[in-house]
Amino acid sequence: MSQNFVPGQPVSVVTQRIEIQKLQHGDHLILGFSIGGGIDQDPSQNPFSEDKADKGIYVTRISAGGPADVAGLRMGDKIMQVNGWDMTMMTHDQARKRLTKKKENVVRLLVTRKSLEDAVKHSMCSYPKQIQAKPGFKD
Repeated sequence: MSQNFVPGQPVSVVTQRIEIQKLQHGDHLILGFSIGGGIDQDPSQNPFSEDKADKGIYVTRISAGGPADVAGLRMGDKIMQVNGWDMTMMTHDQARKRLTKKKENVVRLLVTRKSLEDAVKHSMCSYPKQIQAKPGFKD
């Protein structure tokens, strides 16, 4: 997220798996969240990305008490995968269609969020460094 992302190149991020059980509402299956972004959108308009060239798919709204909220999805989460499908190079419409497939009652997301990356960075910085014994030193 805060790194330089080059389309088509491997990316290393801290991810979290979230499983959302869709809610039946009449003829519709509801996820309880909205998305923004995509390779066809203007990335400078994305309020959640530090890198204003990032064309990823982000969660822009969560319905309180809805399926996504209950599953732990958060506003600002970047969706990396949906049911195993890569979401990093999709248009907004392709992403929307992938999320709302009628035959899928469960959506398994792989997301990354700034707080996850910050927590890992913090834990790596505060982890005590191992001290190597000087040559000739015996226990």
